[in-house]
Formats: sequence, structure tokens, C-alpha cells
Amino acid sequence: MRKVEVQNFKEIWRELFLLEARKIEQVFGENMIEIHHIGSTAVEGLKAKPVIDLLPVVEDLSLVDQKNNHMKELGYEALGENGLPGRRFYRKGGDQRSHHVHLYEKGHRDIDRHLAFRDYLSAHNEDRMRYGEKKADLAEQYPYEMEAYIEGKNPLVEEIEAKALDWYKSRGYV
Repeated sequence: MRKVEVQNFKEIWRELFLLEARKIEQVFGENMIEIHHIGSTAVEGLKAKPVIDLLPVVEDLSLVDQKNNHMKELGYEALGENGLPGRRFYRKGGDQRSHHVHLYEKGHRDIDRHLAFRDYLSAHNEDRMRYGEKKADLAEQYPYEMEAYIEGKNPLVEEIEAKALDWYKSRGYV
């Protein structure tokens, strides 16, 4: 059973991202344009589940699935779109989850959504603290109910995401 665990920010998460990013860059080679550290482990000072989220951006999504065996060799389970059209999702670690890979083709709108959310929380202390506390409270309330944890934070995620996208656009990123 997967436990919902929220921890204070750890500097090691940046190193874990860089180590994994290098491996993933080798798998996707010339098709990969860039790779971003996203999610709560990418935001200094934000409480997070200790799962590193990576967002590789590729030139051609149609070439990605043929690399699933290479990702499997790195310990990843390929889950296809996993509910989000235009994405390829991989997870590593089973119930002791360590990494998620959210892979998109360049130009996909969800790339900006993820980057806006990360950058907005990095720049806005009050919302970062609200979000971190909400996650910690939910993890305590639902320690073995991942779906309840996710549903509980969704309204705040949607609120912050809307502000983040407006903020991102106002800065000329979208």
C-alpha cells in the first residue's frame, strides 16, 4: 500500500533530478529538446511528497513509445498518456514511488502549465506556504488514501494554477 508522505523541502531533490535527467537524456537522444524539474520537489521551501517529477520536451512524440524498453531498463513503468492526451507518463518505484516522467512534444500547452505553476510558487511565498500546509494536512488526514489526498488538494491547485498562468502570461512567457 502506498503511503502519502509529505516532507519539508530537501536540497538533495535537485541532485536527484539532475542524475535522472542525464539518464533520460541518453534514452531519448536527439529527439529531446530540454528537460525540466517540475512539481513540488522543484520549488525551494515547498513541502512535497519525495517524488521527483521530470518534464522532458521532445521534437516528435511519435518516436517516444519505441524507447519504452530503454525506460524499463532504468526502472520505469510506461503508462502511455495516462489520462492526458499528448503526454507520455512513466513512473518509477512502484508503491515506493521515486520519480514521475511527464513527457510532451514541443508546443504542448501543458508544458507552460507545469512551468507556470512551479515558477509562480517559487516567487509567491504566501501561496507556496498555503499549498505546502494543505498537502501536509491532507497527508496526515489521509495517510493511505492517495485519491482522497489528490482530491483534497485539487481546488487549491486549480486556484493557484489560474493565478500562475495569468502571472506567467503577464511576464511574456506564454
